[in-house]
Amino acid sequence: MISDDSTELFKQAVTSTMRAISGNEELQVSFGRGKPYLQGNRARIPLPDGGMTIEQLASLRGNADKFALQTRFHDDDMHRKSRPVTGISQEIYDSVEEARIACIGSYLMKGVGDNLHAQLLEHCTNQGFQQIESQSQAPLGEALGMLIREKVTGRKPPVGGDVVLDLWRDHLEYALSDDLIDLENLMFDQEAFTRLARKMISDLGLSDEYGEDNSDGESEEQDNEEEDTQSESGDEAAEQDMSGDSDLADAIEGEVPVDMDAMEMAEMEGDEDEAGAPPDMAGEQNWLRPKENSYKSFTDKFDETVVASELCDPVELERLRGVLDKHLQNSQVIIGKLANRLQRKLMAQQNRTWEFDLEEGMLDTSRLTNVITDPFHPLAFKQEKDMKFRDTVVSLLIDSSGSMRGRSITIAAMCADILGRTLERCSVKVEILGFTTRAWRGGQSRELWLQQGKTAQPGRLNDLRHIIYKGADMPWRRARTNLGLMMREELLKENIDGEALLWAHNRIVGRPEDRKILMVISDGLPVDNSTLLVNPSNYLEQHLKYAIDQIENQSSVELVAIGIGHDVTHHYHRAVTITDAEQLGDAMTEQLVDLFDEESNKKSRPVATDVS
Repeated sequence: MISDDSTELFKQAVTSTMRAISGNEELQVSFGRGKPYLQGNRARIPLPDGGMTIEQLASLRGNADKFALQTRFHDDDMHRKSRPVTGISQEIYDSVEEARIACIGSYLMKGVGDNLHAQLLEHCTNQGFQQIESQSQAPLGEALGMLIREKVTGRKPPVGGDVVLDLWRDHLEYALSDDLIDLENLMFDQEAFTRLARKMISDLGLSDEYGEDNSDGESEEQDNEEEDTQSESGDEAAEQDMSGDSDLADAIEGEVPVDMDAMEMAEMEGDEDEAGAPPDMAGEQNWLRPKENSYKSFTDKFDETVVASELCDPVELERLRGVLDKHLQNSQVIIGKLANRLQRKLMAQQNRTWEFDLEEGMLDTSRLTNVITDPFHPLAFKQEKDMKFRDTVVSLLIDSSGSMRGRSITIAAMCADILGRTLERCSVKVEILGFTTRAWRGGQSRELWLQQGKTAQPGRLNDLRHIIYKGADMPWRRARTNLGLMMREELLKENIDGEALLWAHNRIVGRPEDRKILMVISDGLPVDNSTLLVNPSNYLEQHLKYAIDQIENQSSVELVAIGIGHDVTHHYHRAVTITDAEQLGDAMTEQLVDLFDEESNKKSRPVATDVS
């Protein structure tokens, strides 16, 4: 284990190394909990509490090296310009580019290659790749990325990654036999590699719809000429970049001096500027909403809606609740302040009022002048009465997919806990829901589909799991233990957002409260590989758009969304995007405060309807 005393020295070494590899002395690096991210000249590297094992250290350095290489060798505008607009094609396109950057690092320095390999191992472990048993469960984009790394570096994928690659290897090597030649000479040329990625997508028989640059109409001769040209330019670029190898080696050996002032500034400013981090690379897409809902599920007989307590034995649930309580102790003050602000806003709307000109009660001193001027004027009394408050129910719908694993789901659980208690104190009904699937990349639905002959475009091919952590009418004291279930990593699998959104909506739309608010918290678009492999690649996304449109335009339910590291503003009318889970408490509170501001909610809304 690395001691706490050496942590600061480690941070300094990582910062110096990243600046040297990236060639950017202005790069500012911060360390903390949460997901790693890179935005412009700022990078955030996850640093666990306490000490680190050798494996954790290598993975952390792998994240740092990846960001440094990305800063130096990746053009984000070029990548975004030619990025496909459909889900699986996007995944493959991004994986190819990530593999290119990793290959550059491994090619230039063996130590960087080792770090990147360790980071990939941690990724495979977190994704549960070791448990994959069939090709339909293995992500195609991940397999292709690992194959490219193997071809260029000669290094086999780590444990878990080898399972994914072996399931797809024969298919990829057959379909991409020509594309996998001479990768090493092209890897320093992003433009050439971008065209290669697009050709790979086409050769795999997937969607070839791209963003702004649709310049694939050249003839084969032109393509060949351009490939030759790009090979030459790639060689030149390799020579230029190789000139900096000595600098990279010095940095990794720790011979580059550390800029302490910049390091301290990164530490202080890291959290502040995360709110300004860019949304996902996809940018706004030109969605075409279908005239009618064509979405379907192959079968729903394996779906389940279940109370959280039924998914875990009481002893384990109490233990998980203890884990959540421990996290709450460390952040109670921060999130508590936000909750108190919300409570003040709500209580201000519930102030008492007075009834005047009564025959009994408290003496109305403002009317005493009337008695003095006219002795025969009767005394006036007043009584305090409760002001009618508009009954409200709030539903928190939390993405419980595998990508939320770690800090994101922990923060979501903490915020749900504190806001749930706060809303209940203010006489606002609140329910807390979650959505995931019962299995990774297909369940019993898929098995039934296979048995029945693999019908074309079968619709959704996974078993839904919708979780009720707290019902709107359930007292908090009975529900608090249930929130501990979010800490159970085995629960977190795939996410099918559209159906979850309609389920949560239909739960509250028929309730007696005057006002209904649905808040969705998610960190990405719907993903279920078993469904997307046998249906159009934007199948789940289209249904999510349909569900949002139905709720926003045909229901009295007020819909608001919070995206964690994923831009949701293109999908939801009222939405906010945050770059780190640490900002979730503030975002949730701000959104609720705004919604409870009666001045901003005077517009009339349509009559409530059940949306299905």
